[in-house]
Amino acid sequence: MTPINILIVDDREENIVTLEALLKRDDIKLFTTTSPNEALKIAWENQICIALVDVQMPEMDGFELVEMLKSNPRTKDILVIFVTAISKESKYVVKGFGAGAVDYLYKPLDPYVTSAKVDAFIQLSRSQEEIKQKNEQLQNMALVVKNSADIICSINADSLRIETINQAVETILGHKPEEVLDKSIVDFAIESEQSAFRKKLGEIIRENQPFSVMEFQFSTFNKSVIWTECRVSYRGRTIFMNISDVSPQKSYEQQLIKSKEAAEYGKKIKETFLANMSHELRTPVNGIIGLTNLLKKTNIDEQQENLLTMMETSSRSLLGVINDVLDLSKIEAGKFSIVRTPNNVRALVNSVYGLLKYQADEKDIEFTKEIDNDVPEMLQLDSLRLNQILMNLLSNALKFTDRGYVKLKVSVLQKIDDSRVKLKFSIEDTGIGIPASRLTKIFESFEQAEDDTSSKYGGTGLGLTIVKKLVELKGGELTVSSKLGEGSVFNFTNWFNIAHESNTPKPVKVGRKLAPFVNTRVLVAEDNMINQFMVTKMLKDWSVEFEVADNGYKALEKLKEQDFDLVLMDTHMPGLNGYQAARAIRMDFEEPKRSVPIISLSASAFEHEQVEAISSGMNDVLPKPFEAHELHDKMIRLLKKRIKPKMPA
Repeated sequence: MTPINILIVDDREENIVTLEALLKRDDIKLFTTTSPNEALKIAWENQICIALVDVQMPEMDGFELVEMLKSNPRTKDILVIFVTAISKESKYVVKGFGAGAVDYLYKPLDPYVTSAKVDAFIQLSRSQEEIKQKNEQLQNMALVVKNSADIICSINADSLRIETINQAVETILGHKPEEVLDKSIVDFAIESEQSAFRKKLGEIIRENQPFSVMEFQFSTFNKSVIWTECRVSYRGRTIFMNISDVSPQKSYEQQLIKSKEAAEYGKKIKETFLANMSHELRTPVNGIIGLTNLLKKTNIDEQQENLLTMMETSSRSLLGVINDVLDLSKIEAGKFSIVRTPNNVRALVNSVYGLLKYQADEKDIEFTKEIDNDVPEMLQLDSLRLNQILMNLLSNALKFTDRGYVKLKVSVLQKIDDSRVKLKFSIEDTGIGIPASRLTKIFESFEQAEDDTSSKYGGTGLGLTIVKKLVELKGGELTVSSKLGEGSVFNFTNWFNIAHESNTPKPVKVGRKLAPFVNTRVLVAEDNMINQFMVTKMLKDWSVEFEVADNGYKALEKLKEQDFDLVLMDTHMPGLNGYQAARAIRMDFEEPKRSVPIISLSASAFEHEQVEAISSGMNDVLPKPFEAHELHDKMIRLLKKRIKPKMPA
């Protein structure tokens, strides 16, 4: 507790000593003097709360001293108690009170009376000090409220009428403060929101909520509409409300929402376009590749076989470009996942090397591979994506190298026990090289080392972009160094977990004779004539009876009229598409037709379409283009015992 400052003024030292003895307490700080002039100085320099003043003093009497104290704003609030030995006549008392005193003590001093009176005035002084501080706080708050940029008002909880309001109402709503007093706060909300505003205020009052925040639209003096945030406090049947104009924030928020909706719409349009493009491009490519394979099985001479081989190579090249565009769009959309399983890394590298060796032989350049002995055989990796990375980098190296060599080297950079290993895949060539100014650009979409690279060597400029994004998705790092005219080195490093079991699928012998099925009827729902021909040719070769429908409606009609063991359903068909047809089968047909196995044949490479196929009730998905053995294997799995023993090759 802060001590109370008390001033004792008496011309006799013994009287001062007596008062000091009577008033000695921890909550009191005493100032004493025998001089009235000194007393004025002490009162000026210190915050004196109570003064005990002798009436009769030689320099000036107590009445004169008190009058001087009361005339000064700095000392006028001091509580003065006269201490006197003169007569108790009323004229002296009146004169003392007239000078500004609050009480008298008469000599000789009674200790009990003196202590009691001083204690009472100490409590009074403390109360006055608290009131003074509260007044200062109120004045400060009033200044804040007056100059606030927000509307601050008090509202009667019974009538919801405004009792006080600051000047900001004119700035925000265009009304003068005196114009809105005694008006309902609800009337300032726009008409369509007045009922909700009133209801919300009613809830605050009914539930006695100490604080609440809400947003409503208010109408201004000139009939324009603004968004406001109302922060409401409720106490003692009075609502205190702080109203902020949040129209700029709301406008920005709405712009963000519109931008987000536009971006999502654009993204959906892009995905729909790419899905349609995937289907429209991959479907004819599937037909070309399939027809080429079928023609190769007929009686043809060597020249015709070479032409068919070139046709197949060109078709697969076109398919690669389509896949590049689709892969890039899937990566950018964040729908590209890395799936790590145990795989033989040496077998994977050897497979890539074997596939590309013929290109090097045709160009008469040296193509070598080197795998360090300490490279673990089995690693947890995404074999499809690693194959894609190596194929892109090696194909690039072979494309841009006309003499010298292309070298693939796999080495161990770091190993942690028998659990993790950091590998470095290095592709070195003696090709045309890359200018230093273009090294940072070659990984950007549709960028190539030189402006005329595309015309000289072909390509879309997407290969390295996809490689870089795949490497980063796998958590690795891709670097390049190159000298123009001397060659390039691409390095790909990544950590792998060491695996101890194999997940490598058994190689499929292309062109192997596939066993026929027994008493099997298949409904082929496919609108593309070439794909119809290809699929039905495969089914004929496997002794499968079939019916063809070129849209979803016809497929449902045929399934109603006949029994089938399996349905091959194209997802993109006119009228009723494959998804809709599959749902109709699962929901509208009776058993056993309701449960007929359905395989989706889709030219779309997008995962969401494959997910939609399964969610619509299809049992499996086979993306186009596909090999005959892939369809055969899926049919075996779904039809189980409907196959004859395998015929000798």
